Amino acid sequence: MILELEKISKSFTGVQVLHEIDIDVKSGEVHVLLGENGAGKSTIIKTITGAYTKDSGKILWKGKELIVSKPSDSIDVGIGTIYQELNLVPELSLMENIFLGNEKKTKGLFLNREIMKKEAKNLMERLGQKIDPDVLVQDLGVGQQQLVEIAKALSLNCELIIMDEPTSSLSEGEAEQLLLTVERLKEQGITIIYISHRLEEIKRISDRITVLRDGFKVKTVETKETTIDQMISLMVGRDLDNKFPQHNTVRGEEILRVKDFKLDKDSPTINFSAYKGEILGISGLVGAGRTELARAIFGADPIESGEIYINNKKCVIKKPIDAIKAGLAFITEDRKAEGLFLDQSVIFNNSISNINKVKENGLIKPKLQRDAANKYVKDLSIRPNNVDLESKYLSGGNQQKVVIARWLFTDADIYIFDEPTRGIDVGAKVEVYNLMNYLVESGAGVIVISSELPEILGVSDRILVMCEGRLTAELDVSEANQENIMKAATGGL
Repeated sequence: MILELEKISKSFTGVQVLHEIDIDVKSGEVHVLLGENGAGKSTIIKTITGAYTKDSGKILWKGKELIVSKPSDSIDVGIGTIYQELNLVPELSLMENIFLGNEKKTKGLFLNREIMKKEAKNLMERLGQKIDPDVLVQDLGVGQQQLVEIAKALSLNCELIIMDEPTSSLSEGEAEQLLLTVERLKEQGITIIYISHRLEEIKRISDRITVLRDGFKVKTVETKETTIDQMISLMVGRDLDNKFPQHNTVRGEEILRVKDFKLDKDSPTINFSAYKGEILGISGLVGAGRTELARAIFGADPIESGEIYINNKKCVIKKPIDAIKAGLAFITEDRKAEGLFLDQSVIFNNSISNINKVKENGLIKPKLQRDAANKYVKDLSIRPNNVDLESKYLSGGNQQKVVIARWLFTDADIYIFDEPTRGIDVGAKVEVYNLMNYLVESGAGVIVISSELPEILGVSDRILVMCEGRLTAELDVSEANQENIMKAATGGL
C-alpha cells in the first residue's frame, strides 16, 4: 500500500463530518472516492494534504506514519493535488506556472529559463500534449489548464496525484483528453485518487472504489465487479429507479418573452418564449452563448437591444436588482464566485436576495432569518444541517442547494438554472429535478441550461439549441434526441 488512512475523524464547529474512516490505496491504481455531496470526500482529501488537521487517526505513507500539518508536508513526500478550482496564475506562462515556487536556477540567483522550458515541454509531451511552454495559461482551454496542473505535480516528482472533480467543468472532448491522461499516468506507475460524480468515467478508468455516506465509509469494491446501479445504491442507500422524474402539468400561459434580443451589435437576434407548466431546456456546446444569454436576461451583462416581457408586461432590466423585482431568479453555474458569500453563514446566504422578507418595522428579525434557513435546510436536505456554518465549509453540492434556497426565498415567477447539477452527485441531482418539477407544478416558469445531453433530454419539455450565439433549433422533447441536438449545436440542422 502506498497510502493508508486509519480511523480518521474530523469535525467542524461541533459537527462531525468524518467518522473513523479507513481507506487503503494500492501503488499504481486508480482509486475512486465516491459518495453524495456532504459524504466527506473533499474533507478526506484536505486532511491527507494538510489543508485540514485531522482530529484523530493515522495517515500512513508507504507503511510509515505521516504527520501532515500543512500542505507542503504532503508535497514533500510525493503527494500532489488538483482541486476542482484550478490553482494557476492566468497571466503567467505554462512554464512559469509549472515551476512556480519550484524554479530552476543557475549557480547564481538567476532563473534557468532554458532548463525550465525544456522540462516543461517534456512534461507536457509525457501527457500527450505539444504546447508552447511560453504560451500564457489564460490563452489555454480549461482542459489544457487541467493538464498544466498535472504537469506541475509531475515536476515535483509526485508518486500519488489526487484529482477532485477534474472533468466537472470540461467539455466532452476535454474530458476525454483528461481521461486518456489518467490512463497514461497509470501506465507510468503513478497512483491516482480520483473523485467524480460521472459514474460512466469511474467505471472506465478506476480499479477500486471506496464509497462514503454521511461521513462514514460504506464499502470498498472492485470496479470490474460493480455495476453503475450498484454504485448508486451504495452511495444513496436506496435504489433510484427514475433518474429523471417527470412533472404532472401541461403547458399554460406565456410567462417570459425575449424579443429581438441582441447581446452586442454583431450578434444575431434572439427571440423565444417560456411558458408556465413547462421546463424549457437550452442546449449547445461550450461557447455557444447560453450563459451569456441568461446573464443578459437577468441584467448581469448589458445588451445592445431587445425587450423582455414577464406575464405579458414589458420589463426594463438593466441590472440584477431589476430582474429580482420583476420576478426572475438566476441560479448561476459559478456558485463560488457568483452564487454565494462563502465567508457568511447559511442563514445570511439564504435571506440576502430578499432581505425585506425577514424584516419587521424596518428591522431584520434574526428569528425570521433562522426559521427560513432551517426550513430550506430541511426541505432541500442540506448537510450538515447547521445554519450557522459558513458556506465555504459545505461540499459543492450542498453549496449548490444553498444557492437554490436563496432564490426560492425570493418567490420568483421564473427560475433560470445554469448548469444546476454540475459537480453534484446522482442523488442530489434527482432532488434538484424534483424541485424543478415542484416549481412548474406551482405555476412558475423554469429554464434549464445544461451541457449534459441526457439531462436536457430527461428534464425538458421543450429544447432550444444554440450555436455561436444564435438559436438554431426549437425541439419538442418528443422529437428531440442526442443526434439532432448535436447537429443543431454545430449549426447543421
